[in-house]
Amino acid sequence: MSLRSRLSIAVAAGALAVTALAAPAVAGDDPDDPRDDWGQTQDQPQNQGQGQGQGHNARLSRGVVTASSLALRSAPNRGGQIIRWAERGEVVSIFCKTHGQSVQGNRQWYLLTDGTWAWGPARYIRTIGTAPRWC
Repeated sequence: MSLRSRLSIAVAAGALAVTALAAPAVAGDDPDDPRDDWGQTQDQPQNQGQGQGQGHNARLSRGVVTASSLALRSAPNRGGQIIRWAERGEVVSIFCKTHGQSVQGNRQWYLLTDGTWAWGPARYIRTIGTAPRWC
């Protein structure tokens, strides 16, 4: 094998090693992390809307659906694909908020993390406790 070939291989291997070291870990891939994909510690029960007690992920906010039936979508606009429906009184976990299409004068949408990632208009979700952070 020529010196030029060996040098090319060594450079490529070095670049791959640097990339692997510099890339951040993907959430939920640490086998020593006791939290599941939603940030819940697996031995703690899910909080069912009683504030921010045991089992609630501090990064999430809570909200209650105020519409009789609310379409949760793939994007923060009315044209996004419907992922699922939420019913009045349902308690939802809010990951963050952003501006999207206006719904009755309110441009804020919440990214919800209840089993699927879906967007819901803030106009029809009343927050409980702390306000959601910005995305």
